[in-house]
Amino acid sequence: MGLEQNLSPWRFSNLAASPASLPSPGTVSCSPAAFVFELERLLYTGKTACNHADEVWPGLYLGDQDIAANRRELAHLRITHILNASHSKWRGGAEYYEGTGIRYLGIEAHDSPSFDMSPYFYPAADFIHQALNEGRILVHCAVGVSRSATLVLAYLMIRHHMPLVEAIKTVKDHRGIIPNRGFLRQLVALDNALRLKRSS
Repeated sequence: MGLEQNLSPWRFSNLAASPASLPSPGTVSCSPAAFVFELERLLYTGKTACNHADEVWPGLYLGDQDIAANRRELAHLRITHILNASHSKWRGGAEYYEGTGIRYLGIEAHDSPSFDMSPYFYPAADFIHQALNEGRILVHCAVGVSRSATLVLAYLMIRHHMPLVEAIKTVKDHRGIIPNRGFLRQLVALDNALRLKRSS
């Protein structure tokens, strides 16, 4: 059975005119795979461009490894915390920021659909929350569109009670992001878990 058949009775054509109407996975009779497919459609609409770093939430910058390596620009942006979602893939680490006053957290995540990012959702959200109470944070990976974007989305969902679709739209207003399909599935699972927790 093809993906389009799996979408019945909720057809993806219903959303072609208005991605904003995309519902949460627990509110429609569609398969998780179909919902992930619709999320990908949403991610490919609207803003797709990105700079080395974009402020996607007050004090929260989403960016790439180039901005993370530019200590002068980090000082200009008044970054006080860095969350590196590609820690094992990039030189430096906490030692690179010695003497800058920047607090660092590295996560050894791989941008692969088979990588389980979910164990890092809550620790990352806590680190981002603490950083924003104390200053400004850069969350980055190699390119700043998949691993780091996934953690920022999880933060908005956990700490600001945003449904996944709202979190995506919030970030996409400022930066193009494309979390891989595996990460999207994990975010859908988080969305469902948070919804159940709020309703209990």
